[in-house]
Amino acid sequence: MSRLTDLVAAELGAPVEPRVAAFAADIAGQYGAASRAVLFYGSCLRSDRLEGEMLDFYLIVSDYRAAYGRSWLAVANRLIPPNVFPSGHDGLQAKIAVLSEGDFARLASSRTRGVSVWARFAQPARLVWAADEAARTKAVDGVAQAAPALLKAARPMVGDRIGRRELWRQAFDLTYSAELRAERSGRSRSVVDTDPERYERFTLPALAEAGIAAEPDGEGSLVFADGLTSRARRAGKRAWRRRRIEGKLLTLLRLAKASATYAGGVDYLVWKINRHAGTNIEVRDWQRRWPLLGALVLLPRLWLRGAVR
Repeated sequence: MSRLTDLVAAELGAPVEPRVAAFAADIAGQYGAASRAVLFYGSCLRSDRLEGEMLDFYLIVSDYRAAYGRSWLAVANRLIPPNVFPSGHDGLQAKIAVLSEGDFARLASSRTRGVSVWARFAQPARLVWAADEAARTKAVDGVAQAAPALLKAARPMVGDRIGRRELWRQAFDLTYSAELRAERSGRSRSVVDTDPERYERFTLPALAEAGIAAEPDGEGSLVFADGLTSRARRAGKRAWRRRRIEGKLLTLLRLAKASATYAGGVDYLVWKINRHAGTNIEVRDWQRRWPLLGALVLLPRLWLRGAVR
C-alpha cells in the first residue's frame, strides 16, 4: 500500500460512536446481500454532534439490480448517481446516498469532472460497516483516490508557493462553487480548520499520488517543483467553469430525482438552508404535495437572497 492508502485506511478504521455503527449496520441490513460497505462522513463526524442533526452515510452496493431488483430505482441510480433516501434508527436521522462499487471507484477519482464524491471523501470519513475484507479493501482504495483527485483539479488554480492548509481551503472552495450549496461563504475554511493537522499529514502523500512534485520551503509553505504556464492555468480555469455549469445543472437533476425518492425532501432542503445560511424560510403545504415544483419555485428566490450559491 502507498503512504496515502495507509493514512486513509487508518482514518477509515478509527472508532465511531456506537449508535452510528448500529445505524450503519441497520442500513446495510435493509439491502441484504447487495450491501458492501457503509461510509460515514460530513458535519456530524467533524463535530461529534448527533442529536437533532442529519447524519450522512454512503451505502456502497454490489450493483443496482441487486439492491433494487427490477425497480425503476436501479435505472435512476445508474443514470443520475447517487440515489438519496432518508432513514432513521434509535432516535437518529440520516440521509443515505447509494452507489455501486464501480460507480464509487469512478466518481471518487480523477476519471470524472464531477466534484460531488471526491470533494466529500477528500475530507475525513469512517468505514463503519463492511461485508467482508474484499469490500473493505475496495472502499479504502476508492476513498484513497479522492484527495489526489481534489488536489490535481485544484493545482492550476493555486499559486506555485502556498501553505498546506491554504491549499486545501482553496481546493474545497472551488468544489463548493461547483454545486448548489446552502453553506455560508468561508465554509471551506471551517472544514480544514476543524482538523488542520490531518490535512497537513495528507498533503504530500496526496500530491505524490496525484503526480505533483512539491517540497516544503522551510517556512511552512510548499513550493511546487514545476511552475505552471499561463496556458495551463487558462485550461484550468476553463475546466472549473465547465465544472460549475455541469455541477449546478446536475444538482438540479438530482433534486428532481429526489422529489420521487426522498420523503420530506423539500422540508429537508429548507431545514439545511436555514441551518447553514441563517435564513428563516418556511415550507408551504402545496410544496409538500408537489415537492419537485415546490423546490423549483424555491430555488430562484433562494439564489437571489444568497441562501444558495
